[in-house]
Amino acid sequence: MGGVVTGTDGIAGERSQLINVAYRLLGSVSEAEDAVQDAYARWYGLPQSRRKDILSPGAWLTTVTGRICLDLLGSARARRERYVGAWLPEPLPDRAECGPAGGAGATGPGDPADQIVLDESVSMAFLVVLESMTPAERVAFVLHDVFRYPFAESAGVVGRTPAACKQLAASARRRVDVSRDPVAADGRADVVRRVKEAWETKDITALVGVLDPAAVMTADGGGMVGAVPRPVEGGARIAQYMVAIADKAPGLVLLERSVNGVPGLVAERDGVVMTVASFDVSDGRVTRIWAVRNPEKLRPWAARRD
Repeated sequence: MGGVVTGTDGIAGERSQLINVAYRLLGSVSEAEDAVQDAYARWYGLPQSRRKDILSPGAWLTTVTGRICLDLLGSARARRERYVGAWLPEPLPDRAECGPAGGAGATGPGDPADQIVLDESVSMAFLVVLESMTPAERVAFVLHDVFRYPFAESAGVVGRTPAACKQLAASARRRVDVSRDPVAADGRADVVRRVKEAWETKDITALVGVLDPAAVMTADGGGMVGAVPRPVEGGARIAQYMVAIADKAPGLVLLERSVNGVPGLVAERDGVVMTVASFDVSDGRVTRIWAVRNPEKLRPWAARRD
C-alpha cells in the first residue's frame, strides 16, 4: 500500500490518498478527515526509533486509516439508528466546475473535499450500494476493487486471511449492479435538465414523463430541516411531492451542477444551498433521486455558489 516514503514532506503527501480511501469507506467527508487526522496522530505518537523501522510509512498510514474506518463502520449501525430519517452519504461538489473553496466557512486549499478524486467509485449510487455491505465486505472490496491493493495487504486491515478477504470482496461485488450499460454524461445531463425544467414550471405531467414509474426518492434532513422521513416510491407520487416543495419554497433557484462527479441539481434560496440532489438514470428516465438537505452535509458547497 504505497511506496517507501521518508521524511515529513513525504508523510504529508500521503494525505490526499488517505482522504480518498477514507471517504469511500465512510461516505462522509468530515469523518474521513477525522480518521486521517487520527492516523497521523498515531504516526507521530510513535517513538522516532519505531518510525525509522517502518519501511513504508504510506502503507502503515493506509493500514491504520483502514482499521480506524473499519471500527467506525462497525459502530455506524447504532449511529444510523439514532439518526432522524434516512441517512445518505455527503455529496461532493466538483472543484473544477465551481472553483476551490473560499470565503467564510471554507477551509481553503486544504479542504478535504477538494482532494477527493471524482470517479464512478464516489457516485451517490455506488456509495449507497457500499452502505448495504458489512464493514468487512466494504473495506475488502474498496481496497481491492477500487484502489487495487492486493488481498495480502488488505488482510492486515480487515484482520482476516487473504483468502477470507477475497471471499469478502466477492460477496460485496455481487451487490453491485454491473448488468446495466453505463449512461453517458451528456445523456444524464439531458435527463437532469428535463427534471429541472419540469420542476421549475411545476409541470407534473412532464415530471412523470421523465421519472421511471418505479422511481424512488430518498431525502436526508438529519432532523435539522424538513425532509420526508421515508422514501417516496413511484414516479407520480414523486412528481406531486416535488411540485408541493416548489409551492412551499418560492424563490427557490435550481442550478445544474456536478454531484459526486455525476450531473445533478443544487437548490438555492436567498443565496444559500438548501438541497443537493443526485440522480440515477436508466433508459432515459430517472430511477433514483437522493436529496441531501442536512446542512452539516452541505458545508463543502457553502462557498461554491455563482
